[in-house]
Amino acid sequence: MFLLKTKAKSKLEECILVHLTPEGDLLDLENKNVTPEHMRLLCQAGDTLNGVKQLYLSDNRLGDAEIECLSKSRCFPNLEKLFLNQNKISNAGAKALAESKFVQNISYLVLEANQIGVNGVQSIATSLNFQNLETLFLDSNPIGPQGAEALARSTCLSSLSALHLDSTGIGDQGVKAIATSLMSAKLKKLYLCSNKIGDEGAIALSQSPNLRQLTCLSIWRNEIRDAGGKAIAESIYFLNLERLYMSLNLIDKPIRKVIRSSDLASRLKTLVMD
Repeated sequence: MFLLKTKAKSKLEECILVHLTPEGDLLDLENKNVTPEHMRLLCQAGDTLNGVKQLYLSDNRLGDAEIECLSKSRCFPNLEKLFLNQNKISNAGAKALAESKFVQNISYLVLEANQIGVNGVQSIATSLNFQNLETLFLDSNPIGPQGAEALARSTCLSSLSALHLDSTGIGDQGVKAIATSLMSAKLKKLYLCSNKIGDEGAIALSQSPNLRQLTCLSIWRNEIRDAGGKAIAESIYFLNLERLYMSLNLIDKPIRKVIRSSDLASRLKTLVMD
């Protein structure tokens, strides 16, 4: 029995603890070829990892089975930031996280570039375990308009202040849902790049009193034309906006000039436009 415990401990040290910072608050397993065995070791580490506040598991080809294992772990009671981007997580993995107490203290969750769809987003949006979540990255997941609508209906993401939805295929329909949602009232940062948003979506954003608190809006690489660009510039609700990214749209040069000379532009710290 002693030999088995010694062997297990050495594997934990060799595969996991070697990537723990001296302070014990950050565990960096990004692109470390993490296997199912490593995940089991990670989840059976006892109180060794109690001090970890940031856990990086990005770019490891982790699937739903590994995430379900992680979600059962009781080894990270102080975890605040979880990086799971660039893996192979789908709806089942998102559901496992959403239903787990493992995420109750997390304020920063990165799920970018996975395979999460509508059902996975629905699990996140309706979970009572994400009430401390402040920043959510869902970029490059195929959530579509229905995924955006699921987020918009959420009454559980009460602390959310930064929402990243680049390249999620939400389109005008999804943007309109976000713009009219009470969930958006606390948002300070909203990222909507590469979503084929047109004038309809841009106008919905500009007319939303729910977005009064925004300090950063990113809508570059979409299909916004003159009417949408002009509506953004003339919005009476973007009084707190500090950074606006809207390059690579379809706005003609005369309207770009109008935007640059607008009251909104004069208040901005950063305006990025063609």
